Amino acid sequence: MPYALLSVSDKTGIANLGRGLVELGFTLLSTGGTARALTEAGLPVTKVSDHTGANEVFNGRVKSLHPKIHGGILGRRGTDEAEAEANGIGWIDVVACNLYPFEATVSKPGVTLADAVENIDIGGPSMVRSAAKNHASVAVVVDPTDYSVVLEALEAGTLDDALRGRLAVKAFRHTAAYDSLISTWLGEAHGVEDMAEGGLPLRRVQSLRYGENPHQKATFYAQPGTGGRSLARIEQLQGKALSFNNLADLDATLRTAFEFIDEPACVIVKHMNPCGVGVHSDGPSKAFELALSGDPVSAFGGIVAFNRVLTGEDIRTIRSARTFFEILAAPGFTDDALERIAGRKNLRVMKLPEDWATSAPDGMDIRRVQGGFLVQDWDNGAEFAWNLVTSREPSADEVEALKFAWKVARNVKSNAIVLARTEEGGLVLNGTGAGQMSRVDSVHLAIRKATRPVPGSVLASDAFFPFPDGIQAACDAGVIAIIQPGGSVKDDEVFAAAEAAGITMITTGVRHFRH
Repeated sequence: MPYALLSVSDKTGIANLGRGLVELGFTLLSTGGTARALTEAGLPVTKVSDHTGANEVFNGRVKSLHPKIHGGILGRRGTDEAEAEANGIGWIDVVACNLYPFEATVSKPGVTLADAVENIDIGGPSMVRSAAKNHASVAVVVDPTDYSVVLEALEAGTLDDALRGRLAVKAFRHTAAYDSLISTWLGEAHGVEDMAEGGLPLRRVQSLRYGENPHQKATFYAQPGTGGRSLARIEQLQGKALSFNNLADLDATLRTAFEFIDEPACVIVKHMNPCGVGVHSDGPSKAFELALSGDPVSAFGGIVAFNRVLTGEDIRTIRSARTFFEILAAPGFTDDALERIAGRKNLRVMKLPEDWATSAPDGMDIRRVQGGFLVQDWDNGAEFAWNLVTSREPSADEVEALKFAWKVARNVKSNAIVLARTEEGGLVLNGTGAGQMSRVDSVHLAIRKATRPVPGSVLASDAFFPFPDGIQAACDAGVIAIIQPGGSVKDDEVFAAAEAAGITMITTGVRHFRH
């Protein structure tokens, strides 16, 4: 009689798998909570300790590491029968195992190192790897969605090399991701550098419609984690399937929208750059009107996101603009808001987790390059100085506009120049220069893109001005205050140009390149 070893942390579907295996003539071996779940389902179960004749020791730390378990999995059928019989080892032909919930454990607030270490599975990965190695004879199942596939194949006699091989690949990827997650978390806990050494922990979230272009295939992988700002946690309420570009643009939109927490904000992004940003205390509708007015032409086909729950009245305002958006994202939608959206079947509606505003970006900032990845911490902002380097003091409104522009500028592709101003009791993006090869060209572009008067606007630059030419262009257009990192070898000339023009200049000492 063949054995099936079932030992799972995620109990989803385990009773159905056990029942199907019993009906096919398998003897079930199990441990701990899985054995209890199977017994409660009315299934006959042999405990691993009874099968091996060895008690669990050290409060369950050692229970499955035994020759009757690993020998039963690893033994070569057609070669090792005599030795197996001499040692009382029966073949284990099916192994269903998923691992201790390390990811869920370390995602809890205040988790201790001791708690994390206790949730590092040892026996589970050993069983999975043993079964995957011997997949010519053993079916290893780490994903509950594969239970029915295995049962159907066993019943039909079609559990062939191809299926066993696919299951083995999935198993090795499962343990590899598990080990990578553990090493990453422990590395952070112990201050070990080179966090990506040994592999980045990733889990597949979904296949996407296509990549940056329709002829490219694409998949969304997430770094493991159950908290923080992760696009994997966003719920799609309606609309077409997402593409690579949709997710990339959505990420850029949300990063900018949640720069602003204290007041309602709306951000519109097109091709990874904010083309509209509005902040207004009266609520999302007013913030949206300001954001759209910043560049209504570029907004068409863009992504729009809010940092507040949307009501039916907010949706009415958005729809009255008669502008097509690919995605609408917000922390929530009232019932009447959802009713007003329902008719727009092509609009992808994304609901953010409630804790989005108080969370930090999850995982690491990973950029793709040919043959590999560049890995860095997220640019979550940095403490910056507020150094007035000209004699003109900014007004209170100008200070608010400068802070607003500074937050927007660090979410614009370098070289980044942002014009902003106060408007109708709120703050509005008034022109963006993004992705230009020279900073002065970005200044000219931002001025050209302005939809409101440039005179009276403030300007933010993500990096220093290498020459005074950009300052001169801004001053000639009527900019009255500039915030920039400083640090150029020509700072004295840049500051002198600002002083001569009679404008305010603030330096921060912090650069925010975004390539």
